[in-house]
Parts: sequence; C-alpha cells; structure tokens
Amino acid sequence: MPKVEITVPEHLEMQIAQLVDQGEFVNREEAIEDLLATGLKAYKTSGPMDDEREPGLEDEGMMGHEDEYVF
Repeated sequence: MPKVEITVPEHLEMQIAQLVDQGEFVNREEAIEDLLATGLKAYKTSGPMDDEREPGLEDEGMMGHEDEYVF
C-alpha cells in the first residue's frame, strides 16, 4: 500500500485522536484511512460528475439565464 504524508489542522488531529480513544478505530492509521475512504465515497455520490451532466446546463442557469437557478 502506498504511503502518503499529510498535514492536518490541530482540531482535526484532536477529533481523530478522540475517535481512536473512544474505540471507534484501532489506531490513527486505520481512522485516517477509513475516514478518507468514506469522504471519497461521499464526494463521488454527491460531488460533480462531469460525464452525467445534461448538455447545455453548465453554460446557463436552469431557467435559461446565466445568473438564475431554480431548485
């Protein structure tokens, strides 16, 4: 498995340490790996998906105006 070095803000490190202390994960490595995988899955299901966009919608708003969107 490839190794990756990251720097995270102190508040995130504290949250990860707390999850490990609470027994949610065996160690920091497992916590970071699982949380990263979960984040990627969430992004993939709710993030931008260029191949599934309807043609033309990226150029104009939903009502045909560049600055108007209706949800």
